[in-house]
Amino acid sequence: MRPIRLGLAAALLLCAGGPAAAWEAPSAKPQRIVSLNLCADELLLRLVGPERLAAVTWLARDPRASTVADRAARVPVNHGTAEEILPLNPDLIVAGRYTTRVAVGLLTRLDAPLLELDVPQSVDGVAEQIRGLARAVGEPERGEALVAGLFARLDALPPAPPGPRPTAVVLRPNGFVAGSGSLVDELLTRAGLENMADRLPLGSQGALPLEAIILGGADVLIVDAAPDAPPSLAGALLHHPALKALKHQVRTLSLPTRLWTCPGPQIAEAAERLAAAREAVP
Repeated sequence: MRPIRLGLAAALLLCAGGPAAAWEAPSAKPQRIVSLNLCADELLLRLVGPERLAAVTWLARDPRASTVADRAARVPVNHGTAEEILPLNPDLIVAGRYTTRVAVGLLTRLDAPLLELDVPQSVDGVAEQIRGLARAVGEPERGEALVAGLFARLDALPPAPPGPRPTAVVLRPNGFVAGSGSLVDELLTRAGLENMADRLPLGSQGALPLEAIILGGADVLIVDAAPDAPPSLAGALLHHPALKALKHQVRTLSLPTRLWTCPGPQIAEAAERLAAAREAVP
């Protein structure tokens, strides 16, 4: 790595995960950006042109996982190894806090220009991360435009009627649910639904037995899976006959994971679908 890149690396590592105002703006726009994380792919493909992206992850091209698959088709891909990344001579590498840890560890030891994205747990945190990454790639105006579009769509959600809100539970693979203090919980609230997870046994963030979910009596069951997702052991619970029988008792919403797996502008569409499900509850 050239010495000028070492200075950039130090600044970005120092500011990773902090408030957007603290993220350092580079002296020059990075021109060879590499992403090691699907959520970074999604933001970068919205913030910069393909000519400035040396590589994104292979997942970015999969329309089942990515909301930017069409844009990713114009960019080379990587599989998250340092051996792939270093020959690209990147001037900025964007990784996730919990993914490709072996590659991130090696790149850190080599003083690569690395920025790690955290996992925001609120809409404000999502906006903060968009602004921070936009500043890091030298595109603050584009970041502000993405944030403005996100809040405009969220503010346009139909207001919940007075009185008790319909209850909802998000069922993820292996029976995991999303409770209070999560981004999912805030989206449910903004859509006019009450998250039932905190009322269920074993806490609000863990895995629940199917019986507990069924007996909870939610008005809306949100299945966090795409209909075209490949089969897996983790997702087998989502296809249990008991859940299929619930369709006659509660409203079931299939919400593709690509809409709220990553913190970005696409979460507005997830909130819109949740609001439509709330309005459909008798």
